[in-house]
Amino acid sequence: MTEFDYYLAQFVDIHGRPKAKLVPGRHREMIFGAGAGFAGFAIAGMGLGPHGPEFMAVGDRDAIRPVAWMASTASVTCDGHVGGKPHALDPRVIAKKALADFRAATGLEFFSGLEPEFFLLKPGAAAGNWVVATESEALDKPCYDFRHLSSVSGFLMELQAALDGAGIDVYQIDHEDANGQFEMNFTYADGLRTADNLTYFKMAAQALARKHGMLCSFMPKPFAERSGSGLHMHMSAGRKIGDNAFADAQDPRGLELSPMAYHFLGGLVAHAQGLTAIAAPCVNSYKRLVKRGSRSGATWAPVSVAYGDNNRTAFVRIPAGRLELRVPDASSNPYLLTAAVIHAGLDGIARGLSPGEPCNENLYQLSATELGQKGIERLPSSLPEALDALDASEVLRRGLGAAFVDEFLNLKRAECDELLMHIPPAEFNRYVDFY
Repeated sequence: MTEFDYYLAQFVDIHGRPKAKLVPGRHREMIFGAGAGFAGFAIAGMGLGPHGPEFMAVGDRDAIRPVAWMASTASVTCDGHVGGKPHALDPRVIAKKALADFRAATGLEFFSGLEPEFFLLKPGAAAGNWVVATESEALDKPCYDFRHLSSVSGFLMELQAALDGAGIDVYQIDHEDANGQFEMNFTYADGLRTADNLTYFKMAAQALARKHGMLCSFMPKPFAERSGSGLHMHMSAGRKIGDNAFADAQDPRGLELSPMAYHFLGGLVAHAQGLTAIAAPCVNSYKRLVKRGSRSGATWAPVSVAYGDNNRTAFVRIPAGRLELRVPDASSNPYLLTAAVIHAGLDGIARGLSPGEPCNENLYQLSATELGQKGIERLPSSLPEALDALDASEVLRRGLGAAFVDEFLNLKRAECDELLMHIPPAEFNRYVDFY
């Protein structure tokens, strides 16, 4: 193992936000033994009180990466332990259990690829104000625009180099649908590795953006008139990378999906309401999950529980032979997302659930009556609605763990209440002299 002067004992809280301690190199073995100790009550979502035991971050020797923006430093991805055992509320522990359940049920590995979208912002003229970091906000359709891509190419190339040094293979970078919005895609892997990669990507993107005088924001919908940032999740299964048990060229529907893939998809459809609470976990998420409101002419986010061939208005798009879940956004915790998707899909496999027939129409243009005639439900339109669905889901409660679900619900309902009490300027201006 390459030696570094410092090691970050790093894990994520319930929000997916990285937490860490800096450990001098001469004490690195402590990370892989008892672990680095943290006060559990200081970490969001771990269910520990100020009078409780230490939360110990125990390192994974297969998850050590150089930190390009910190001299002679490596990050060590850790699992949370309490009382000498993996902690049931730690997101990475939850994901590892789900992956083990998938392996036990199918004899296969679960593979995923995540596509992070993000905004690059810079300080505006007014204090506390942020504007896009690219050269112009004038285009209605800035997607793939070369001038916007070129204007921040120094940051994007430095980020790609940092990811490459950490073993993350970036295969394309583009300017997305909103001004100042970008996407960086890296190759798929087993579900745990992909979640680790996404976490490292966010750490690198935010640190290097600060170096370039910018803010890299993963807020789902920072601008009302523009599309939001998604985290589209591609899924397949196999015995090793390159195998795909979700693919079947003889699929009579022409989507090249196997019976297993259809049953897994059936589970996603059946549990879409509760799954959305994990995939779109903040109040702002639901301003992305709308039909209209983007100057480009499309929000690119689903509002209906349907699937289709190359249908980017659907809950699940089918790129031949795999599934692309389109509801997750950039604020979701990749470990919890992985676990929730697996448990929903496994229930579909176990019960032989059917997802129904594909829909290749523009779902934004169908009325509520037309959707009802096709048997297509809508997704939750608010976080409280999604939380109620998660609360009622026996499958997700059992899969993620009742203690975790209760902790998540309590934290997120408090977040909803806090923001409900806030009076934004637009609301004040509309009503202060209206009645």
